[in-house]
Amino acid sequence: MTQASAQAASLLADLAVVIPVLNRSRDLQATLHALPQVGEVIVVDGGSTDGSAQVAQDHGAAFLVTPAGRGAQLRAGAQHAACPWLLFLHADTQLDQAAWTAIGRAIREGSASRAGTFRFRLDAPAWQARLIELGVRLRIWLLALPYGDQGLLIHRSLYDQVGGFCDLPLMEDVDLVRRIGRRRLARLDGTATTSAERWLRRGWARQSSANLRCLLLYMLGVPTERIAKIRK
Repeated sequence: MTQASAQAASLLADLAVVIPVLNRSRDLQATLHALPQVGEVIVVDGGSTDGSAQVAQDHGAAFLVTPAGRGAQLRAGAQHAACPWLLFLHADTQLDQAAWTAIGRAIREGSASRAGTFRFRLDAPAWQARLIELGVRLRIWLLALPYGDQGLLIHRSLYDQVGGFCDLPLMEDVDLVRRIGRRRLARLDGTATTSAERWLRRGWARQSSANLRCLLLYMLGVPTERIAKIRK
């Protein structure tokens, strides 16, 4: 191991990666395989029946089981973590090397008063994917509302200060970043690449309109339980 690699590994030893999953074992396997060596990897399962537990075990990750619901899963993972830095990743999202370098830099600089997210990218060559990525950049510029598929790096002290993830059936990521606030949220170098499977399965327009409808209803104060029923 080079001196630079040893230094990076030392910094990431203070990092816990929390990954919620529900019947996405193939994505989970790819995401876990792409992780560098970190202090903790915690997979929180919402009741999978596709072998996700075995995938987590094969990669040496801690495996927790909670009732389904990403908010509850993320909250449980954060409570289980012992490391001072937390990185929340979706099971179908992978960070590039520039992102990991930025994480190491944030930890080295001790930027505990600010959280960070990454540039959003879909793993599809279609022009629709590029249009969606542009829409995400516009949403962040206007509203400072990154979603969970962009990753979230946050120090334990700030996470606890804002109250952490709430037990919500959806919009748990927007709920948290709104409490963090624009001034305490940075766009870090690097890219979070997320699977386009949902868009490919449901259709580009249909999936995008569903995401936008959920956000608008949430911003209008509609309870997330009702939004979840509408989304189905």
